[in-house]
Amino acid sequence: MKKFLAPMLAATMISSAAFAGGPVVVEEEPVVEASSPRSGWIVPVVVGLVLICAVACND
Repeated sequence: MKKFLAPMLAATMISSAAFAGGPVVVEEEPVVEASSPRSGWIVPVVVGLVLICAVACND
């Protein structure tokens, strides 16, 4: 009986220490999506206007 009781007592002591902190709740972070720039057409238009002005104003 002592051979059966000693390992069970040791297992009980080890398992209680493993669960001493309680359950671990992992919260998922919300996914943040990068927003697309709304002014994506402005840069090509400005560059085009500069090029047209450079060609037209060439003295």
